[in-house]
Amino acid sequence: MSAEILGTALRPCGPEIDPAAAARVREALGPMSPEAWDALAPIVAASPYLARLAQSPDARLPGLLAADPQASLEALIVGAEAAGELAPAAGRTQLRRLKARLHLLTALCDLGGVWDLDQVTGALTRFADAAVRAALSLAARTFADRLGVFEPSAAGPLPGLFVVALGKMGGFELNYSSDIDISVFYEPEALPVAPGVEPDVFAVRFTQELAAILQDRTGDGYVFRVDLRLRPDPSSTGPAVPIEQALEYYESVGQNWERAAMIKARICAGDLTRGQAFLAELQPFIWRRHLDFAAISDIHAIKRQIQELRPDVRLAAPGADLKLGPGGIREIEFFVQTQQLILGGRHPGLRSSRTLDALAALAAAGHVTEAAAADLTAAYRHLRGLEHRVQMIVDEQTHRLPVAERERRRVAALAGEGDLRRFDAGVVRTLRAVGRRYGELFAGEEPLSSRFGSLVFTGVEDDPLTLATLRKIGFSDPHAVAGAVRAWHHGRIAATRSERGRELFTRLAPRLLDALAATGAPDAAFARFADFFGGLSTGVQVQALFLAQPKLLELIVRVMAIAPALARTLARRPATLDALLDPAFFAPLGPLEAVPPALGGAEGFEAAMDAARRLHRERAFQVALQILAGAASAPEAGEAFADLADVCVAGLARASLAEMERQAGAFPGELAVIALGKCGSREMSATSDLDLMTLYAAAVPDAASADKGWAAETFYGRLTGRLITALSAPTGEGELYHVDMQLRPSGTKGPVAVSWGAFESYYAGEAETWEYLALTRARVVWATSAAFRQRAETAIEAKLRRPRDPRRTAADVLDMRELMARERPAGGFWDFKLIDGGLVDIEFAAQFLQLVHGGAGGPLRQNTAAALDALAGAGLAPAGPLAALAEGWRLQQDLSQLTKVALPEGADPEREPRALGALMARTAGVRDLRALRARLTTRRRAAHHAFRALLAAP
Repeated sequence: MSAEILGTALRPCGPEIDPAAAARVREALGPMSPEAWDALAPIVAASPYLARLAQSPDARLPGLLAADPQASLEALIVGAEAAGELAPAAGRTQLRRLKARLHLLTALCDLGGVWDLDQVTGALTRFADAAVRAALSLAARTFADRLGVFEPSAAGPLPGLFVVALGKMGGFELNYSSDIDISVFYEPEALPVAPGVEPDVFAVRFTQELAAILQDRTGDGYVFRVDLRLRPDPSSTGPAVPIEQALEYYESVGQNWERAAMIKARICAGDLTRGQAFLAELQPFIWRRHLDFAAISDIHAIKRQIQELRPDVRLAAPGADLKLGPGGIREIEFFVQTQQLILGGRHPGLRSSRTLDALAALAAAGHVTEAAAADLTAAYRHLRGLEHRVQMIVDEQTHRLPVAERERRRVAALAGEGDLRRFDAGVVRTLRAVGRRYGELFAGEEPLSSRFGSLVFTGVEDDPLTLATLRKIGFSDPHAVAGAVRAWHHGRIAATRSERGRELFTRLAPRLLDALAATGAPDAAFARFADFFGGLSTGVQVQALFLAQPKLLELIVRVMAIAPALARTLARRPATLDALLDPAFFAPLGPLEAVPPALGGAEGFEAAMDAARRLHRERAFQVALQILAGAASAPEAGEAFADLADVCVAGLARASLAEMERQAGAFPGELAVIALGKCGSREMSATSDLDLMTLYAAAVPDAASADKGWAAETFYGRLTGRLITALSAPTGEGELYHVDMQLRPSGTKGPVAVSWGAFESYYAGEAETWEYLALTRARVVWATSAAFRQRAETAIEAKLRRPRDPRRTAADVLDMRELMARERPAGGFWDFKLIDGGLVDIEFAAQFLQLVHGGAGGPLRQNTAAALDALAGAGLAPAGPLAALAEGWRLQQDLSQLTKVALPEGADPEREPRALGALMARTAGVRDLRALRARLTTRRRAAHHAFRALLAAP
């Protein structure tokens, strides 16, 4: 690194260099070319501190200029580590001399453009890490007489104690003249102290010594100022905190600002293994699984308090606080950290401790616009660079630009700017850019108008400009919308009755109206949102949630536009929205627990009924929203809905059996609950019924319940009735399923619970073909024992594998399909189930092929798509018809899942807002509804032809 390149970014615009200072510096440096001196002169002129360092033999400027900068840095870090092996007094001196050399090296590399911001802050932080590790060793040597054994080990010089770097040190973002924020934690039982030494007292004194080694000023200066105040509850704890006490504090009373601080936490020295385990235990505190979005406002309030303490309504370079002032570095950090706290629990990729890395991750994930990220990144680099230059002048921990022009010229000179007006203008421009982006996020600073124009809802009359804005948005009756919004502003619904609710709605209203405009159906969306909003018992948490996550607001409003059925659900049960507070809400749909805690922990029959309805409401809403968002495919949705039904059936079957045994005593027998229809095939939709059959076997033929003396038929019949009630009766938590038991043997004529003997005899001779078709989708969802489940499954398969006449079976299936067409004709073009070539045709074909080939060992699959694939793989039918059936199935199943979520039964999609038609077309992979009709017609024609051809083949 030559002296000449250090001056490439500097101009002789600062104060004239003091001749005496110049002479001393030149003498200290020895012979130097005029070009080299011209490069260094602006630095010496602008910074008395750097001028002093240049003359110091400890800084060794000639050697720094002659060596590779990175090699010099590595040597300094190695030297700092080695200082820990010296005698305590010598180690302290060595660290201070190395720090002087580091400061001169980083300043020259920074000012000359040799290193960028990341390299500068990284160099400062790496040296700080090495210095803290060295200080830890020096402190251990100082207290060696109090340690039972002083043997440095893999756990560091003092096992059981570790140092957590926080703030800018934690994020590898140290300032030029920064404090280092550290916290010290320890495990009392693990400290290797000598007998008679109290571990807690030792840890406190040890930490005080550690801090003194780093920050005490001597004739050689200091290493780093140490700030220990970010530890838990610093007003009532010592400078070192026991691990258990710290964890208990964070778990019970940890504050939001502490969560934000811990984003940057990392272990920098000491017992690394124990430290990493400590941070791992803190992850649930930092990254909450269940976010309280009202609490996020507390993070915002911290910044508002800062503004109140430092009022500064005008932006100007003189005296500007580059860190804490409006548009300063803290606003960028809060912008990033707030979004991390909101989103990081769900997205680990957003948890970076480095501000710019986290900002880039937020932008890449779509949570921050690319433009905002670019503005804030450029501003951060500019402000951090200026902050460094302010601190270089006299090595002062300041973040303010000087008020006096002469002093500010020094900063401008170090920034390479020769025109002070241009320098000041650039500072103001950067602060304004940050303020603008920050204002988009934080309360009290964002615009209260729409991108379409003015929005004023005060007073008692409609504002003309607001009405014009509402017309631009697309409302057909702006007066009605204005009146409704004005009523909400005035607190005439529960959601805005409190002062906090109205404050939030003032901010939410323009975002809501913009989101309504984006749907393309603002009238319908507004009417449905009004029903939902008016039904809220309190609106603070929901509005805070929408403000914290604008994309979520856009999604809910879009649901209002395209999904009246789901909108009606939200209007009836606004508490359904609470499910969105779960960070896993938008995670890929996976299987539920066999017995979720909410259901398994319910005490009593009625409590279990309510718990099942709450679970169903939240999970069904999650699945529905993922379908509308395109995040869940039709097979995934069908599996998820069926999985939910399985859990509800299993949980309520247990509760029903427990209730029966409480009332009538235990019964010596076994029971299985068998799902048929869409539940059995795991192809359920949002509106599917539950087709069930209960199958029981008494332990002995004449067994009876202990208390009532009931026979098996009575006991299991009443148990089944109780299960039907549990699944279908409305409670205070709403409804669950419509239960259909007609697919059991004898249909509605026989007992509601089927005995083992009746099951065997019925399918041995009485069952008709259509009942065997239904049995292909039979699936045991719950049984009193694993052995009985296996017995029932084996019995079902045995019935399906009976040899049968293909021609007679085909004739029966065709007769049944024709009867269905006469008695239950399709409801129109959008009836995906009953229309020719629709889902029923495809299901019948798959079921027919399984029946006729089952006796010879052909594949049996409850799921239609899986059955078609298995039949094709086994070569049991021509490939062409099977492919036509599979294609027709996939397309219509996709559309059926979507419309079942979005529309009431029998609604015509073409009479709904165009946004729904566009979504349906996109789901089918075509450009519009017209193209969708054409594709559906083609696929149905092919599927119907395949159905006829396959059943004619025998």
